[in-house]
Amino acid sequence: MKKSKIQYLIKILFFIILCQTAGIIGSIFTTPNIQPWYSNLNKPFFNPPNWIFGPVWIILYTLMGISLYLISKKIKKNKNAESAIIIFVIHLVFNSAWSIVFFGLQNLFGGLVVIIILNIFIFYLIYIFYKINRTASFLLIPYLLWVMFATLLNISIYILNK
Repeated sequence: MKKSKIQYLIKILFFIILCQTAGIIGSIFTTPNIQPWYSNLNKPFFNPPNWIFGPVWIILYTLMGISLYLISKKIKKNKNAESAIIIFVIHLVFNSAWSIVFFGLQNLFGGLVVIIILNIFIFYLIYIFYKINRTASFLLIPYLLWVMFATLLNISIYILNK
């Protein structure tokens, strides 16, 4: 029996909401620490305005959810899809952990360690997703680029505030 369009929509929404939840968890630790802590840190000249982060992350979490949905569709046909999903979910923990460590604990070096691990996870996810569904892997590239930029910001902020 074929799944209805509603079932597919519910499944894709589930994965998007799962990814957005990582962002919500992160924002719980980020928002209260922007003023005064983050605002008073020395930042590099290329630091974007604070308002840009929310919309960018909403888009990235949506792309991540769609990517995860595409992998989930391959579970019955590809033996690696299930483990790829598990790795993705573990990676989401590191995604949220960065905000907890950097903003919540106000630990610039700890945030740097977490974001480096996050980069490794994203590279690996793109690699394993590519073997399962190329589109799913391509959807993670903007996320990788943004996290690489965030890593550069984290390094710069750490150096400027030592």
